[in-house]
Amino acid sequence: MGQLVYLDNAATTQLHPDVWKEMTPYFTEFYGNPSSIYRFAQTSSQAVENAREEIAAMIGAKPSEIYFTGGGSESDNWALKIIAETYRSKGNHIITSSIEHHAVLHTCQYLEKQGFDVTYLSVNEQGIIDLDQLKQSIRPDTILISIMAANNEIGTIQPIAGIGQIAKEFGVFFHTDAVQAFGHIPLNAEEMNIDLMSASAHKIHGPKGVGFLYVRTSVKLPPLIHGGAQERGKRAGTHNVPGIVGFAAAAKRAADHMKETIEYESGLRDYLIERIENEIPFSVLNGDRIRRLPHHVHFCFRFIEGESMLILLDEAGICASSGSACTSGSLDPSHVLLAIGRPHELAHGSLRLTLSEQTTKEELDYVVEELKKTIQRLRSMSPLYEDYLKSAERHKGIL
Repeated sequence: MGQLVYLDNAATTQLHPDVWKEMTPYFTEFYGNPSSIYRFAQTSSQAVENAREEIAAMIGAKPSEIYFTGGGSESDNWALKIIAETYRSKGNHIITSSIEHHAVLHTCQYLEKQGFDVTYLSVNEQGIIDLDQLKQSIRPDTILISIMAANNEIGTIQPIAGIGQIAKEFGVFFHTDAVQAFGHIPLNAEEMNIDLMSASAHKIHGPKGVGFLYVRTSVKLPPLIHGGAQERGKRAGTHNVPGIVGFAAAAKRAADHMKETIEYESGLRDYLIERIENEIPFSVLNGDRIRRLPHHVHFCFRFIEGESMLILLDEAGICASSGSACTSGSLDPSHVLLAIGRPHELAHGSLRLTLSEQTTKEELDYVVEELKKTIQRLRSMSPLYEDYLKSAERHKGIL
């Protein structure tokens, strides 16, 4: 394989060598089951608790409020079902947004079948909810607000502190899907009045298959998996010790370098946006220009079919996506793009480019040049583009 430029870090990230170094001993040397009582196993047990403390400190939480899971989707499911099933006697109304990850949306649809009433808030053209609309949507029977911290497709950051304040004022639980935001931007559960938070290790150069759910102490928490006493009896099953250790190592590394990483990635992000807007006609930036993740770029291109674009970019050694990796293969346009007002034909020509601290300016220059050639090639075969050019020429003659 020739040159490889990886720009799909919102889908997953490369495991960092320092993280792998921390994980390795727990595969081979300290392999004891952390639930066992003998001293050899206590090394594994202590590693899990150290990881819990590390992650809790990063979001201003108590270690006892961190529950390790198998990833972000599990955490989202657990969070919504916790509140729905435990607090149903207080109400059956849930508020979320129209641009949530499907781990939240599909769980809400499941809960609707169980008799819950769900309000899906609209968003503006930048993908941000309206706080006044949120307030107006709260009812006496509202028990939960679930709004993602940052959108996985277009990178827009929601006003989490404002949402948390409203939830607190009305006495409603607030859950945020922070899978794309955790480790990339500062988050503090206490300061932002967050009651439940989901996150995943593989979005921050940690291992796949491990996440956490933060649950404020005041929230009643029924078991997710029955069996052993792991996770204080709430999630049975032998701990994924190497994964948990890796998650904590990745989280600490992200926290220690967050300021400089944000500065570096946002500089490259803005450079890439500027080049695409200036050099590729009929390109439309999706998401808020300012309130967006530092490593996130998302465009729609007119007269382009997204899947063909991705295939051609792949042939050039460029890894990119049209949106969420969880919905790849779907022929339907992105629900996020439709929610922010993009028409179907434009939504089909979407491209998500997500950077990392390892991305270089030279790589982005290569990507822009290949993208220009790819789009020119596809438009040359597009009857819609040909019709547009003919129409433009006729109007030019009239003028």
